[in-house]
Amino acid sequence: MPSKAAALWLGFAVLGWAGLAWLAFDMGHPLAQLIMPMSPQWSAANLLAIVAMWAVMMAAMMLPSALPMVQAFVALCRRNGQRARSRQFVGAYLLVWWLFSVAATAAQWLLQAAGWVDPMIVSTSAMLSGALLLVAGAYQFSPLKRICLARCRTPMGFLVGEWRGGRFGGFAMGWRHGLFCLGCCWALMALLFVGGVMNLAWIAALSIAVAVEKLAPRGERIATLLGLALLGAGAWRLLPLLLG
Repeated sequence: MPSKAAALWLGFAVLGWAGLAWLAFDMGHPLAQLIMPMSPQWSAANLLAIVAMWAVMMAAMMLPSALPMVQAFVALCRRNGQRARSRQFVGAYLLVWWLFSVAATAAQWLLQAAGWVDPMIVSTSAMLSGALLLVAGAYQFSPLKRICLARCRTPMGFLVGEWRGGRFGGFAMGWRHGLFCLGCCWALMALLFVGGVMNLAWIAALSIAVAVEKLAPRGERIATLLGLALLGAGAWRLLPLLLG
């Protein structure tokens, strides 16, 4: 990817983090209040604001770790004079995470209606927190996680193995890469309901975990260690409930 385009890609991520920081430090602002409705009786403005918040958060968390793949694809398209394919790829990738944001918004409403998260989207249920931690930990060892992580860790391998020609080939490849990325990270993203989406430290920790898995030289081993830690944390949260 040309340096200008790479800077633009990372610039969107920086803007996302800046938006999250602003919301976290100015929760009295009317926009922040829209994102944190006190009851599940959401207005249309609440719904739009919450979807936008999730989309901004996903951009902040996922764009940096996706840069190597996008960089490789855009550079290849530029050499071949196929700039439109690169735009299709990026658009499809972002679409996957926008749809995830819609699903996360629906999950937030259901959990709030059940009384399992508070208006700041922090779990109020030890059972929910423990279950999400156990699911995320177990998923780290699943075959699907390994397959998706392998595709995300090898940009050139993905481009060779998943190349699609035709008018909408770039879109198809961006969509598939987005799905592989989602397959890597959905369970970790679900942990946002444990620590809350206004907790910048928690969001940053999850973002670092995703980036290390996908970019570090021994990311697969780190993913395994992370799985063990999550299983231990989940068991620790559920143990008092089981013993009680």
